Amino acid sequence: MARKSFMYSVLEAVQYEMRQDKNMIWIFELTPPVASNPGRPVINLETEFGRLRVANTGIDENWMAGCVLGAGLAGSKALTYIPYQGACMPFQMIQNHAGKLRSMTGGDAAMPVVFIMEMTGQTAGFAGQHSDYEIDTYYAHIPGVKTVIPSTPADAKGMMASAIRDPDPVVFLYAAGLRELVEEVPDEQYLTPLNKAAVRTTGSDLTIVSSGAGMPDVLDATEKLQKAGMKVEAIDLRCLKPMDTETLVKSVQKTKRLLTFDQSYYTLCPGAEVIARVAENVDGAKYKRIAFPDAPPPAAPEMFNWMRPNADHIIAAAKKLVS
Repeated sequence: MARKSFMYSVLEAVQYEMRQDKNMIWIFELTPPVASNPGRPVINLETEFGRLRVANTGIDENWMAGCVLGAGLAGSKALTYIPYQGACMPFQMIQNHAGKLRSMTGGDAAMPVVFIMEMTGQTAGFAGQHSDYEIDTYYAHIPGVKTVIPSTPADAKGMMASAIRDPDPVVFLYAAGLRELVEEVPDEQYLTPLNKAAVRTTGSDLTIVSSGAGMPDVLDATEKLQKAGMKVEAIDLRCLKPMDTETLVKSVQKTKRLLTFDQSYYTLCPGAEVIARVAENVDGAKYKRIAFPDAPPPAAPEMFNWMRPNADHIIAAAKKLVS
């Protein structure tokens, strides 16, 4: 294995699948599908596969979504990359068409389509227009669409391969702050299930659940809490829909305490769904959620960082739950 960045791992998975399927296409705006990694060949999908298969479009996210949906209906695997500027724009196309066409055709219409959406992950300096992270909740709410949000390069590669091969439309979300995250990633192509959470640490005192950009803070807080003697079970959702309720319930049945942590807005954040599902199945547990306040993010980094949930908030909440 070699150490690879998050984006290099994603494009490595796409490159493999495009080499196997000559009809597979990639549509993007603004950001070309290029990634480099120390000691590895540069991946440039446009150069390798040509502009007929890797198309740079105008800035029209609804058109891009409709284009790949049409390609999927015609039998081609299709991906579109939508950067943070437009990640909310194709919602209507995905909600009203991608999520419904398989059902409306009695299963005859396959939809092997992947919508890759970059989120700023509530990053200081982007202001309200370009830092909405709550789109994870928007897309997880759509029936018929799978919504995944990996937090590691290894998961990003395996889940991208699974998303491409899945007959259902998949919204593949990732936080911009994870683009350069590096870890050991296998060279061969492999599949990571789109319906299983990952238990990052095991423990019996407290369950902490998060996803995407929230996981670095969770793992930071977990390490500090464990050094202080608290046995924490940290769970990375990886998939918002389908959500791995079984793993969540099993953990909280053991710990009897659940803390959720999201960079999404507080109201209807993924943690709210996690708590609801666990509460329906576990009696006598204690719950707490942490999320971004219900307010547009300010541009000033000082104000933003004051609002943004972090590892210190997790540690304080964990201590209250366990006391």
